[in-house]
Amino acid sequence: MHKINVKTPSRTAMIDITSKIQEVVRKEGKESGICHIFVPHTTAGLTINENADPDVVDDILKEINKIVPFDDGYKHCEGNSAAHIKASLFGFSQQVIVENNQLVLGRWQGIYFCEFDGPRNREVYVKIL
Repeated sequence: MHKINVKTPSRTAMIDITSKIQEVVRKEGKESGICHIFVPHTTAGLTINENADPDVVDDILKEINKIVPFDDGYKHCEGNSAAHIKASLFGFSQQVIVENNQLVLGRWQGIYFCEFDGPRNREVYVKIL
């Protein structure tokens, strides 16, 4: 198992971690398998989406913040209920096929760490099966 540290810059952010995950795959040296990626945080998540146009990330964050507003009369006393909800909607893990020691992703796809309660220092765990 490998750990990747991610420093997030703002309250919400989507950080492309594809190259960091690919580096883990390369170091493992496995020709084929499954790359399992897991975030051990309740206010952050993972998604796979377009990494060619940064406007896509901006649009996703804009819409998720409209769907789940920061302040909406939540009961949770820490004031970050929106972050917990967003993380649950995105999910805490992803799996990607590995073939020829490379992640199998579509031409425009990237793996994103999704921050919903930053800025923070976060961790991502990666295991190649």
